[in-house]
Amino acid sequence: MDLNTITEVVRPQSRADLPAWKAGDAWLAGGTWLFSEPQAHLSRLIDLTDLRWPALVVGDTSLTIAATCTVAHLDAFPCPADWQAAPLIDQCCRAFLASFKIWKTATVGGNLCMSLPAGPMISLLSALEGICTIWKADGSEQKMAVAEFVTGNQRNVLGPGDLLRQIEVPLAALKRRAAFRQISLTPVGRSAALVIGTIGRDGDLLLTITASTVKPVQLRWPTMPTRDAMRDSILRDVPDGLYHDDVHGKPAWRKAMTRRLAEQIRDELTGSAQA
Repeated sequence: MDLNTITEVVRPQSRADLPAWKAGDAWLAGGTWLFSEPQAHLSRLIDLTDLRWPALVVGDTSLTIAATCTVAHLDAFPCPADWQAAPLIDQCCRAFLASFKIWKTATVGGNLCMSLPAGPMISLLSALEGICTIWKADGSEQKMAVAEFVTGNQRNVLGPGDLLRQIEVPLAALKRRAAFRQISLTPVGRSAALVIGTIGRDGDLLLTITASTVKPVQLRWPTMPTRDAMRDSILRDVPDGLYHDDVHGKPAWRKAMTRRLAEQIRDELTGSAQA
């Protein structure tokens, strides 16, 4: 869709080149949502393409994912054999309600910043204990967990002029065993519940609940909980008011599916489907 209110496009090449933020501005990365509907309130786009951030960088302790990394680029990344949680990348990419054309343009950071409950990059990077780096409008920098970045349905911590720069995923999180469960009302519909569990060498369990809730919810246990203990934690620590309500699923159903998927994940990670 043409954005016929845009009068200027700025293409900074470094952070120092970023213009002072003003009303009517928008960041442009993939633009798959930006160009999908009228944006009559916008007059200037700040194109991030010329910043040329490396899409994926493997360091000694983390995988750094640029906010401008496309979904297709992330999905195609050849992960080392000891990254036991690497299948989550493929599974979450395929949880997108999007065509391959969107994959090649849509960005990881854009999915986080849209902050939809069903955003699969939110699910993936929360479960992998990712840390966001935010360039603040005042010139400072802020780091926070992806699970804390999203605060509600299409809400996050970014203020006017703040920019998500990158997400750092600890290699230790990528080396945990993982299990993935997702459910939709229709075979290729938007995720109504997406639950991921990861377990460490010491047997600690991290359960990440997304899509069924308006923001990510994470539950941790030092050892594998019993089914009853897991159910009680979900009932206690996920308030009814957090469950999302839209045409893709009612809160009561999402709550029930969250519990069912969590139990399946527990069974898979314990290796005893009859436990």
